[in-house]
Amino acid sequence: MGIDRPDNPDVPPGNDGQQPDASPAETRYREEYYHALRTQVAQEARAQDRQQATEADTWAETADQARWMWGEYHRRWPPEERPPADKSGDPPGSWRSDSSGYLDSATNARIEAECDRIVEREQEKISPAMRDTENQDPTRHLIGFEHRRKSRDGIKEKVCATINDFNRSPEQAVSLVPDAIRYTFQYEEACYSQGVRLDIARLKDQGFTLDILKNSWSDDQYKGINSRWIEPDTDQRFEVQFHTRISFEAKQITHDAYERLRTRQPDLFEHMVLEAFQRKVADSVPVPPGATEILDYQERGKSAG
Repeated sequence: MGIDRPDNPDVPPGNDGQQPDASPAETRYREEYYHALRTQVAQEARAQDRQQATEADTWAETADQARWMWGEYHRRWPPEERPPADKSGDPPGSWRSDSSGYLDSATNARIEAECDRIVEREQEKISPAMRDTENQDPTRHLIGFEHRRKSRDGIKEKVCATINDFNRSPEQAVSLVPDAIRYTFQYEEACYSQGVRLDIARLKDQGFTLDILKNSWSDDQYKGINSRWIEPDTDQRFEVQFHTRISFEAKQITHDAYERLRTRQPDLFEHMVLEAFQRKVADSVPVPPGATEILDYQERGKSAG
């Protein structure tokens, strides 16, 4: 007894001549694909969390060791105890540091006037623009904003040498201080490289001129990016640093060592110890993905990043 077949041999029996419905199979495929994708994303997130936790533990251990090492450094090289400078014979209105800096009354008055102008430019132009830039991205923030202005004594320490050694006017000397006003952006490591590039563009959109950008993520003594900018209406210079939480903490830990090296007073052995200390700290700072690819900038008219 034969079996009747449909006229169309491509149509399976019992389908009443209709094409087979493929949607259940497609739906299962999409569900399997999205399930696999979600699983992969979750695994990568867990791996990233584990890596960040390991880096944080490593850094915490290094930070504790570094603070102990700095204490031992001071045991070997105690901070120099200098008596305060004798200012009893100085004319009224003059300025003298505890080291060797001295400004006569007229020069000091001109520098004080320039410092007043720095405060005005910072409050009226630069800081509002920096806050506006900060508000454009909630994933990072300005850290240490309360220390954005260098102290007047710090400015005067810097300009003394410029006035005396390079024959600059007080106004010129103050205008060349690159960090009289300074800011630091702090990012999450995963967002660092893209965030820095975006913030460079945002600062340019604010009308600021990029003067110098130095990428030190490949350096063995310091990790981070430092940049110098100019507010074009007043020619006021200011500094912007770009850090992660850990690189900023490393900078704070090694700051005194850096300042000591800048004095050029340490002998060869002390110099080696200070550099080894900075290297020990810097080696434990995780480098954000893509951070070393951000380009230095040293000439006007070129793009950074």
